[in-house]
Amino acid sequence: MAAGNTALADKLIALAQVPGARDVSRTVARRRWYDGDMSGAIESLQSADRFSAAERLASERRVFEGWTPTLTPVKGYTPLPCTVLHVLTNSLPHTGSGYAQRSHSILKAQHDAGWHVHAATRVGYPVQVGKLFAADIDLIDGVVYHRLLPTRLAKGFDARLQQQAEQLLALALRVRPTVLHTTTHFTNGLVVREVARVLGIPWVYEVRGQLADTWASSRPDAAKQSERYKLFTESEAQVMQSASLVVTLGEVMKQDIMDKGVDPGNILLCPNAVGEEYLDEPMASGDARELLGLPSTGVYLGTVSSIVDYEGLDDLLRAFAVLSATHPELRCLIVGDGVALPSLKALARELGVADLVVFTGRVPRDQARLHHQAIDIFVVPRKDLAVTQAVTPLKPVEAMACARPVVASDLPALREIVKNGVTGVLTAAEDIQALATGIASLLSADGHVLPDANTLGAEGRRRVLMERIWSQAADAVLKGYDELRCSPV
Repeated sequence: MAAGNTALADKLIALAQVPGARDVSRTVARRRWYDGDMSGAIESLQSADRFSAAERLASERRVFEGWTPTLTPVKGYTPLPCTVLHVLTNSLPHTGSGYAQRSHSILKAQHDAGWHVHAATRVGYPVQVGKLFAADIDLIDGVVYHRLLPTRLAKGFDARLQQQAEQLLALALRVRPTVLHTTTHFTNGLVVREVARVLGIPWVYEVRGQLADTWASSRPDAAKQSERYKLFTESEAQVMQSASLVVTLGEVMKQDIMDKGVDPGNILLCPNAVGEEYLDEPMASGDARELLGLPSTGVYLGTVSSIVDYEGLDDLLRAFAVLSATHPELRCLIVGDGVALPSLKALARELGVADLVVFTGRVPRDQARLHHQAIDIFVVPRKDLAVTQAVTPLKPVEAMACARPVVASDLPALREIVKNGVTGVLTAAEDIQALATGIASLLSADGHVLPDANTLGAEGRRRVLMERIWSQAADAVLKGYDELRCSPV
């Protein structure tokens, strides 16, 4: 099941269900839960008298069905001016994901604009991810990250969210925010909405993805008909509709939010952007590779990304294998880590290009820009899925800021970033030959990047620096806060 091979899982479960065999009800429940059959998973445990395990799953289903935390209203609450409390799933320095990077960029820009910026991560984090001796507070670039670390975590998903709401309220009474700001998915919204209600202040819900579609993207199409998917999408819509303001990444996502019943006047765009360090002139790719200990010669295709299936990096390797036969100077650089990394390494060996591909794994946060500059042609070969059609990624924006031409799948969300023939090349998603042709259009016969490709990169950098700087994005969000404070709560 971890590998997504449900057919084999079903065969093994059937073989195990014979008279006299050990009880496999928990495995059956896990299989049904994987498919989104929440009730079926619970029933399989209950029928085997595994009531403790059944209650654990039932507590999560209750949240998906509409349960919310409840707090006692606070009398006489007075917020401090220009103070915001963000509620995050995870954060720096313990998690270096794109989610954490975007969060910190926004929070730092708000701090630089003169606001008092606090953030709280989910209850139990980062101890739950193995950071057993984490501090209660981390101060990074002026942003104060608070950790909600009770002596003991409550049992059950709903009880834990109730615990988080109580701890978040206690923190809010100490830092006294003017506004609360949280991100997908909806469980964050449930907690923040209740704390905002009892304090009598507005709250912002930042929609960074379609997480129900992200969940479904690694499963068969039938997952979109499942109980979990239905409840997930309904819960997200309900939280969006109840927020004081909804912030999102791009026009496609804005349309999806409107389709869920949110007033377009209540939606604010805050696209992915880059920090002030990208204002510095980018270095040549060969120089960047030399600093990283890679060969300075040759032409490097590549990407900086989370290594997951929907990023389509298997298509990149297949296109690279096609091109390497006629372009011996080509190399491929894949920067990042994730569940798909082992299968990608195996594919590189299968295609006979393993010696030409560099997999760096996860790299330090302060080296991300250097790795972008080490790539000559940045490739974003995302699969054609609901989640990739709507969600605009951050990494191609950073690549464009480094003046690198981008070759990307022709999907609605990526069209918001890459303009075909202007800042990069768009090719049909999941079409290996089209991807190879698109990359080859930027290469000369003698193995160099064409001047036209450099022109695309230069125009991409110009547009990013004009339209996508975090300080600009933060200003837009702060103006949204101001409008909320001028309106009745």
